[in-house]
Amino acid sequence: MNRDGSRTSHYDFDLPADRIAQFPTDRRGDSRLLVLNRSTGEIEHKNFADLADLIPAGDALVLNTTRVFRARLLGVRDNGTPAEVLLLRSLGGLEWEAMVHPGGKLKPGRVVTFAEDFNAEIVATTERRTRVVRLNTPLEIDDAIEKYGHVPLPPYITRDDEPRDADRYQTVYAKESGSVAAPTAGLHFTPELLDRLTAKGVRRADVILHVGAGTFKPVETEHPADHVMHEESYILPARTASILNETRSNGGKIWAVGTTSVRTLESAVGDDGIFRDKSSDTRIFIRPPYEFRAVDRLITNFHLPRSTLIMLVAAFAGFELTMCAYQEAMARGYRFYSYGDAMAVVD
Repeated sequence: MNRDGSRTSHYDFDLPADRIAQFPTDRRGDSRLLVLNRSTGEIEHKNFADLADLIPAGDALVLNTTRVFRARLLGVRDNGTPAEVLLLRSLGGLEWEAMVHPGGKLKPGRVVTFAEDFNAEIVATTERRTRVVRLNTPLEIDDAIEKYGHVPLPPYITRDDEPRDADRYQTVYAKESGSVAAPTAGLHFTPELLDRLTAKGVRRADVILHVGAGTFKPVETEHPADHVMHEESYILPARTASILNETRSNGGKIWAVGTTSVRTLESAVGDDGIFRDKSSDTRIFIRPPYEFRAVDRLITNFHLPRSTLIMLVAAFAGFELTMCAYQEAMARGYRFYSYGDAMAVVD
């Protein structure tokens, strides 16, 4: 069969369960870095801290400063059986869009109780089968979520969240709360590495894209074009636009940290190739073939088979090179997914 990345099944690969990182490294930043040169096909194996030697002065590093909130609420239904509500986004007031489990049982009118002073009433079912829920508590809503919520670890981490996840499933530069999943390529950065890059003359450019649960949704259609992409909100501030435009005009390159930064930049860049401050929602689905207008280099983790994320990487690095890099990473014992190791795609 000719595999060129045009079908979803082309992105299948068998990953041993022990390669899925269940915990972060003991120390932040102690991860490995596979460096893929998309021009030559050469693969090098480094440590993530070596990134400071890879990025030249005058280039720009784009970071997604979204912050993960304690979106996972565990409770019981009226009959005492367990139930879960995963908050996705505020709809204003006391109402939120959420995913619920068990979905078949939590119909409008049902209530899930998390604590004596905190529950959620199911108000409606949306077109995409999520729920509108009303949170009821005498506390401030944000305080109740922080007090009773859990870190929303992705489903392939098959354990309960622990106290250290509150820190480690968060980038050191996270600011604006709103994500139910971390921009995981950023989890490797330490303050010391960021300081080294700044001292070298690498310019930092911040964006915001609040990551939704749809990031984990597999592409279930054989033709990727038939996949319905999740919607996420983003902000590209005026200062960031200025830094990126200056970088490009001076001959520097733009390094996107993570697929969320890529989606923000490619959604926000103008048809003329100029960046301007912009706030909007995006459903952009980047897959082969795709002509990148905003991103020159990519730093990313290793992603799930059949996911929109691995398709984005394949669009940037080339399908064959991407799959070869994944096979090499598996052969070399790299750790995969959110708490796993990283890859840098360069020229």
